[in-house]
Amino acid sequence: MIPVIEAPLQEDLTEFTAFLWQHSIPHRVLEEGERQVLWVADTQDPVQLQELYRYWRNGGDLARVQVQEEGRRRRIRPVDWTELPVTLSLIVLSFVVSFFIGFGADLDRMSWFSFTPFEVRGNAMLHALLGQTLMSGEVWRLVTPIFMHFSLLHILFNLLWVWIVGTRMEPSQGSLSLLALALFSGIASNLAQYLVSGPMFGGMSGVVFALLAYSWLWDRQGGRPRIGLPPALMGMLLLWLALGFTGVLEGVGLGSIANTAHLVGLLAGLCWLPIGRLLNRRQG
Repeated sequence: MIPVIEAPLQEDLTEFTAFLWQHSIPHRVLEEGERQVLWVADTQDPVQLQELYRYWRNGGDLARVQVQEEGRRRRIRPVDWTELPVTLSLIVLSFVVSFFIGFGADLDRMSWFSFTPFEVRGNAMLHALLGQTLMSGEVWRLVTPIFMHFSLLHILFNLLWVWIVGTRMEPSQGSLSLLALALFSGIASNLAQYLVSGPMFGGMSGVVFALLAYSWLWDRQGGRPRIGLPPALMGMLLLWLALGFTGVLEGVGLGSIANTAHLVGLLAGLCWLPIGRLLNRRQG
């Protein structure tokens, strides 16, 4: 191992070293007199690690840093905004549509984006059949429910995960791969939820479950470059599904949960692996 970074004893390197462990970069921090020294394996590029340290110490967000494997070395660099057109579009469209429908308060506007158009008459809700909707040319409805959110907590939770996965997946696997997975999982989860509950639903959750499941399976099957999310996230997804289907989440005040969309989204992400590999090979 070789020394690459020196820092004062009082400086907390926990976040920085956690990032290194997350990306399987072997290292050790030793106290030497009035300083602490970060040692790394000699297979790593010390200059890139020093640049990463300065970036982080100056307030840089490590979530925007991309790590790519090149043989035994790892190339480290901050992600450029221009590399994230799909990630940013999913986030911006979700905020625009959710505010436009008043987070579900404006039913007339919500009907513009729902899986099929609907109308509320008294205590009854009438909605068009899916076949009629598609025959009329309103094919955008297959996707647009993913952009509707019904509370600030709902949208922030979903889009945080879109940002976390998107900033790792899109620069390494390409915008086409992320867009295709988002469309595939969005349409699949929307259709499944519609068949169970009708058109009164929305949210990016099905896509989020797909992105997390795909990322988990990609890394588990040895995909390169790694997306690098914690493997324990799959356990969290399964626990969330179980709590949703047993009614616990609604019981604690989280409102109606689109459990079917979550389940189908997760399955869509797992099924996407061979297509993701094909798209990644073509990009490379």
